[in-house]
Amino acid sequence: MNRIPTLALAVAALALAPALSQAQAFPDKPITFVVPFAAGTATDQIARAIGNGVTAETKQSVVIDNRAGASGFIASQYAAKAPADGYTVLITTNTTHAANEHLYKKLPYDPVKDFAPITGLGKGGQIMVVNPSFPAKTVAEFIALAKKEPGKYSFGSGSSSSRMAGELLQQMADIQLLHVPYKSNTLAVTDLLGNQIHMMITDTTTGLPQVKSGKLRALGMSSAARSPLAPDVPTIAEAGVKGYEMGYWFAAYAPAKTPPAVVKRLNELLVKAAKSEAAKAAFYQPTGTEVFTTTPEEMAKFQTAESQKWGRIVKAAGIEAE
Repeated sequence: MNRIPTLALAVAALALAPALSQAQAFPDKPITFVVPFAAGTATDQIARAIGNGVTAETKQSVVIDNRAGASGFIASQYAAKAPADGYTVLITTNTTHAANEHLYKKLPYDPVKDFAPITGLGKGGQIMVVNPSFPAKTVAEFIALAKKEPGKYSFGSGSSSSRMAGELLQQMADIQLLHVPYKSNTLAVTDLLGNQIHMMITDTTTGLPQVKSGKLRALGMSSAARSPLAPDVPTIAEAGVKGYEMGYWFAAYAPAKTPPAVVKRLNELLVKAAKSEAAKAAFYQPTGTEVFTTTPEEMAKFQTAESQKWGRIVKAAGIEAE
């Protein structure tokens, strides 16, 4: 009477055996972390910090493969088409997996169907800055000026996170600003230093050093909480725009169809590396980034919610997909 169920269980066990065996031996060779941005960027820095942790745990080297350009298209497409064996991991941001699908009509990759989420890695806020010569010394004063003369004041951005932070500020504060796009946030900061634009909301890695040197004035943080690197700078929400929050995040993905057991092993390795004291000292603390780790399932849900949020902002801003 029990032979058929027993036989079915045996067949299922045999089918799972190769995947389990692969996961137990994983990794037995170097892993490649594909990064959509150039060496020295925040994404590159976190990839190297996490990679060092994985190497320390597994004794296998981690190769950082920077494939910058085209808003992350190049790296994402490459990673999506890599063998689904766990040895290629995309270390990326909200740009490729939440923003691009709303900013471009056609993507050479599907941010959901082409990837298996591994874990979140970090979250961070951005800093709203102006030239010290600009008359506004607070977020409230900036908004008052913008309301008095709609369209007169400009904001620059060199990333999707920076652009959307400015768009959300306009929507929630009911102001009209002129957007000036740049290829990078550093280029936008250069023009802000030269009074070519009036304001920008940029990553702390780029903006905070200019604030500490006195070359720029900080008005607010885009995150829900103040940054430990700039505790005296209020959040934009507490400075008058209630409910405002717009940050950036990092996450890791494997190609779709990577065996679940291998994804689980990668999750264990990357989460442990992110929580290590070495990674905190090398990346998280110096950049003010919050350690943000998840299960693969939690990361999938988080990505869906973030994509919907970005979609709403893009639609409300009237931005047409390129």
